[in-house]
Amino acid sequence: MNAVAWQEELELERRQKDEFLALHPQSPIKLEDRVGLKSLDYFPPNPDCRFVLELYRHDTPDTITVEDTSGGTRQMLRWGEFRFEIDRQQCTLQAYRSDSTDQRLFLPFRDETNGEETYPAGRYIDLEPAHNLRTDGTWVVDLNRAYNPWCAYSEQYACPFVLPENWLKVRIPAGEKAFRANNQ
Repeated sequence: MNAVAWQEELELERRQKDEFLALHPQSPIKLEDRVGLKSLDYFPPNPDCRFVLELYRHDTPDTITVEDTSGGTRQMLRWGEFRFEIDRQQCTLQAYRSDSTDQRLFLPFRDETNGEETYPAGRYIDLEPAHNLRTDGTWVVDLNRAYNPWCAYSEQYACPFVLPENWLKVRIPAGEKAFRANNQ
């Protein structure tokens, strides 16, 4: 995909998400906080935060327990890891699956923007094989698609915490920024 097509697709996805959150009855944002909501706050599209990467599969995926924001826990499989470089710093993100039959990869992460520019607890990326897995077996990992979990919009939702193994010691200036009620 060329740079123009990639940016247009990203901006379309953002507009669709903004419309869903502002108008849809299943939006996690309270009605009073949706008044005047035109758009979430995003970092500008950053091609340096889009990677084509090999997934280094773990020989035997470990079952791990992840706590969530409501005090509960959930089981996930540590499926593999992605390795990449940002600002001359080597980074590794563990990729999880909910179970062995799930094809989607879940990449929760924290970075140096959390608490200031982005949601303090971290952001997520979902990788779907139909959209992110290339024919050569590599994955498109686009940090510009990092999103806030629904618990960033409402305490009614329980979201898994990001495990320390996915805390990056670098800024990821890409994706969704922190939600502020009545942000216009």
